[in-house]
Amino acid sequence: MKVKKVKALQPYDTVGLTAPAGPVKKEKLAQAVTALETLNVHVEVGNTCYLEYRSYLAGRPRIRAEELNNMFSNEKISMVFCLRGGYGSPQILPYLNCALMKENPKLLVGYSDITALHGYMQQCGIPSIHGPMPATDLIQNDSFTINGLIELLKGSSMPKIENPIGERLISLVPGKARGILTGGNLSLICALMGTPYEIDTKGKILFLEEINEEPYKLDRMITQLALGNKLADAEGIILGTWEKCSSEDYQNIKLPDLFKELLEPYGKPVLYNLRAGHCSPMVSLPFGANLEMDSDAESIIVTEGIFQ
Repeated sequence: MKVKKVKALQPYDTVGLTAPAGPVKKEKLAQAVTALETLNVHVEVGNTCYLEYRSYLAGRPRIRAEELNNMFSNEKISMVFCLRGGYGSPQILPYLNCALMKENPKLLVGYSDITALHGYMQQCGIPSIHGPMPATDLIQNDSFTINGLIELLKGSSMPKIENPIGERLISLVPGKARGILTGGNLSLICALMGTPYEIDTKGKILFLEEINEEPYKLDRMITQLALGNKLADAEGIILGTWEKCSSEDYQNIKLPDLFKELLEPYGKPVLYNLRAGHCSPMVSLPFGANLEMDSDAESIIVTEGIFQ
């Protein structure tokens, strides 16, 4: 499906803040709103941001879905920020209104559990931003993360996706590839396999990242993607950050070596250590953009962006 282009963020635009997954405490919400306002926007805070259900959810699934639908239909809201990740986004997928979103395309920003919503946006032909969330990242006030997000949302010309200074993109499998950027958190992508919302990697550059998973679990999940033909279908693979994915029980396993062994048989270019995911500073990624990755040159270039 062809991805629609969306409007870039303008000064003093109104953005929606919603909690499609986990809840936060009142003091953390106040900090998140203040951090979001540093982007020079007005913030419309959704009711889900004040809710808590089963301790780990920001309201019942239908309530969270209805709020996201309403924010897309609200013409005053230019784009939507997810308050935080955690758990819960997959629960709301059956209640989202793809037709409504197609009629009112706008950016959704988040990562981790929000991966479920990124995939849904792409099914609807709408781009999204894999990037920092107000309650977990923007409150850290990291200049690289914030400035990179602002430049991307403003629609500034960003022909290259680049790491912070001192962090190298590493080639694991040589080659070049072109495709639309998709992906997100490995656990969430695997959790949606076999459902109507599973990821489509045909003609895509697949981005993957993870946190708090031991090497054998990463192996298992990548094997699951392989068995579902998601690796064979992809044009190329970009590996992000793998925070706290080492193990005292498997100290001899080096993640780059593991990934190379698992991915090399597919003959697709693979880049490792894009600083996007559960890390700070963080690179924001335009899901739905057309990319060219050159593993030999260790570069990622945006050939067609997501803005009008």
